[in-house]
Amino acid sequence: MRILIATTQLPLVKGGAEFHAEGLAEALGSAGHRVDIVKIPYISRTPEQVTAAIQFCLRLDLSSCSGTKVDRVIGLKFPAYLIPHSEKVQWVLHQSRKLYDLWDSFSTKIPADSEWIQVREMVHRLDTELIPQARAVYANSLNVSNRLRRYNGIESTPLYHPPPSAHKFYCESPEEYFLFSSRIVHHKRHELVLEALSKTKRPVKVMFTGIGDSVEYAAAMEQRCHEYKLHERCRWLGWVTEEEKIRLYARCLAVVYPPYDEDLGYVTLESMLAAKPVITCADSGGPLEFIENEESGLICNPTPEDLAAAMDRLWEERALAESMGRAGKERYLDLNLSWSSVVETLLH
Repeated sequence: MRILIATTQLPLVKGGAEFHAEGLAEALGSAGHRVDIVKIPYISRTPEQVTAAIQFCLRLDLSSCSGTKVDRVIGLKFPAYLIPHSEKVQWVLHQSRKLYDLWDSFSTKIPADSEWIQVREMVHRLDTELIPQARAVYANSLNVSNRLRRYNGIESTPLYHPPPSAHKFYCESPEEYFLFSSRIVHHKRHELVLEALSKTKRPVKVMFTGIGDSVEYAAAMEQRCHEYKLHERCRWLGWVTEEEKIRLYARCLAVVYPPYDEDLGYVTLESMLAAKPVITCADSGGPLEFIENEESGLICNPTPEDLAAAMDRLWEERALAESMGRAGKERYLDLNLSWSSVVETLLH
């Protein structure tokens, strides 16, 4: 089959969604299909930018390329999943989150008569009308599936897949640090981790990897680190290679990952592959689909005090941390995730 993967990308930023598309393309190619990724540059700082991107996608004709019929389009991200095609399957990673589940926070930063109000109404209407027109609708996690039902009344099936380089993860004896591997953006809650570190009773150290979507926010987090006098207990490594990231997972004591209402988050699956326990929060969304409290990690309230207590506990109880890590690895293996089953599902 000739297949196009329709997605969007913020220029110069690469995260889990981009790895997701690349992994799908590789799996489809390995199965003998001709495949390409159609990436729509998507910047959403203004209502006009969002509207322009939507209109572009609605008018884009992917029925054929250079006179060759396109047999299937797989839609991943807003607004690229709105591109019309008679043989489209949706595998929704996430919608426009600031116009859905992050709206309450975002709306406090805009005027009451902002154009964002009308744009939000338009996006909800288009998603509700157009997403179900596909041959089938899947979501990359139960959390995303629940959002589609809650906001749009759309039923979808969660479809899980392995994280990038899944076969390369390994476990070594832990060193004196926790790992927080993620893009530095507000809803990943780096600030919560820094506040918690300022309240820990043990000399907990955290390695941060990843870069910020916003230079200003990333700089603010480093400044907050200095305000809390944590510069000896925090290391900001920025972007690291895939090999270095895997090594950091292998040698960490545990992984800290407390995002707000995460879609899926490769971090949880990567931690399980490396046999490391995960400290997450009760409102973190995607990680809760895999982490069992007191079994493969700790689930705490999203407060600095509770997160600090969880970090102190695993910092001190090393045998418990290793036991939880092993349980997480067993849980991952039981999931039996594979790209071959994903390809079979999306195409048949």
